[in-house]
Amino acid sequence: MAKRNASSHNIGDLLKTYIKESKLEKGLNKVTAEEAWHHIMGPPISKYTTKVMLNGNTLVVHLSSSVLREELSYGKEKIISMVNEFLDAPLVSELVLK
Repeated sequence: MAKRNASSHNIGDLLKTYIKESKLEKGLNKVTAEEAWHHIMGPPISKYTTKVMLNGNTLVVHLSSSVLREELSYGKEKIISMVNEFLDAPLVSELVLK
Protein backbone atom coordinates (compact mmCIF):
# COMPACT_ATOMS: atom_id res chain seq x y z
CA MET A 1 0.00 0.00 0.00
CA ALA A 2 1.33 3.45 -0.89
CA LYS A 3 2.21 5.94 1.82
CA ARG A 4 0.14 9.07 2.12
CA ASN A 5 1.82 12.37 1.66
CA ALA A 6 1.60 14.41 4.87
CA SER A 7 1.14 17.73 3.07
CA SER A 8 -2.33 18.90 2.15
CA HIS A 9 -3.33 20.95 -0.86
CA ASN A 10 -6.38 22.98 -1.81
CA ILE A 11 -8.48 21.15 -4.43
CA GLY A 12 -8.89 24.36 -6.45
CA ASP A 13 -5.13 24.82 -6.70
CA LEU A 14 -4.68 21.20 -7.72
CA LEU A 15 -7.30 21.55 -10.47
CA LYS A 16 -5.67 24.72 -11.81
CA THR A 17 -2.31 22.97 -11.91
CA TYR A 18 -3.80 19.97 -13.68
CA ILE A 19 -5.55 22.16 -16.25
CA LYS A 20 -2.32 24.01 -17.04
CA GLU A 21 -0.22 20.85 -17.25
CA SER A 22 -2.80 19.09 -19.43
CA LYS A 23 -3.02 22.07 -21.80
CA LEU A 24 -6.79 22.31 -21.29
CA GLU A 25 -6.70 26.01 -20.44
CA LYS A 26 -7.13 27.20 -24.03
CA GLY A 27 -10.30 25.15 -24.55
CA LEU A 28 -11.75 26.17 -21.22
CA ASN A 29 -11.10 29.83 -22.03
CA LYS A 30 -13.12 29.45 -25.25
CA VAL A 31 -16.07 28.01 -23.34
CA THR A 32 -15.93 30.60 -20.56
CA ALA A 33 -15.67 33.45 -23.10
CA GLU A 34 -18.89 32.30 -24.73
CA GLU A 35 -20.52 31.97 -21.32
CA ALA A 36 -19.32 35.48 -20.42
CA TRP A 37 -20.87 36.95 -23.58
CA HIS A 38 -24.28 35.44 -22.90
CA HIS A 39 -24.18 36.37 -19.21
CA ILE A 40 -23.13 39.99 -19.80
CA MET A 41 -25.40 40.68 -22.77
CA GLY A 42 -28.43 38.92 -21.37
CA PRO A 43 -31.32 37.23 -23.18
CA PRO A 44 -32.28 40.15 -25.50
CA ILE A 45 -28.89 40.20 -27.24
CA SER A 46 -28.19 36.47 -26.85
CA LYS A 47 -31.32 35.86 -28.90
CA TYR A 48 -29.61 37.49 -31.91
CA THR A 49 -26.21 35.84 -31.28
CA THR A 50 -25.57 32.89 -33.57
CA LYS A 51 -21.95 32.09 -32.73
CA VAL A 52 -19.27 33.18 -30.23
CA MET A 53 -15.63 32.16 -30.68
CA LEU A 54 -12.38 33.07 -28.96
CA ASN A 55 -9.48 33.03 -31.45
CA GLY A 56 -6.32 33.90 -29.55
CA ASN A 57 -7.11 37.26 -27.93
CA THR A 58 -9.93 38.08 -30.34
CA LEU A 59 -13.56 37.47 -29.45
CA VAL A 60 -15.54 36.89 -32.65
CA VAL A 61 -19.31 37.25 -32.32
CA HIS A 62 -21.74 36.45 -35.14
CA LEU A 63 -25.02 38.34 -34.91
CA SER A 64 -28.17 37.85 -36.96
CA SER A 65 -29.17 41.53 -36.72
CA SER A 66 -27.19 44.16 -38.61
CA VAL A 67 -28.81 46.94 -36.56
CA LEU A 68 -27.68 45.32 -33.31
CA ARG A 69 -24.19 44.77 -34.76
CA GLU A 70 -23.94 48.48 -35.53
CA GLU A 71 -25.17 49.48 -32.06
CA LEU A 72 -22.72 47.17 -30.29
CA SER A 73 -19.81 48.39 -32.42
CA TYR A 74 -19.99 51.75 -30.65
CA GLY A 75 -19.27 50.14 -27.27
CA LYS A 76 -16.56 47.62 -28.16
CA GLU A 77 -14.07 48.82 -25.52
CA LYS A 78 -16.70 48.66 -22.79
CA ILE A 79 -17.75 45.15 -23.86
CA ILE A 80 -14.11 43.98 -23.88
CA SER A 81 -13.54 45.31 -20.37
CA MET A 82 -16.77 43.71 -19.11
CA VAL A 83 -15.84 40.31 -20.60
CA ASN A 84 -12.33 40.47 -19.12
CA GLU A 85 -13.77 41.46 -15.75
CA PHE A 86 -16.17 38.51 -15.88
CA LEU A 87 -13.29 36.16 -16.75
CA ASP A 88 -10.96 37.66 -14.10
CA ALA A 89 -8.20 37.70 -16.71
CA PRO A 90 -7.24 39.91 -19.66
CA LEU A 91 -8.03 37.26 -22.29
CA VAL A 92 -9.82 39.47 -24.82
CA SER A 93 -8.05 42.40 -26.46
CA GLU A 94 -10.16 42.74 -29.61
CA LEU A 95 -13.85 42.28 -30.43
CA VAL A 96 -15.03 41.44 -33.95
CA LEU A 97 -18.75 41.64 -34.68
CA LYS A 98 -19.93 39.83 -37.81
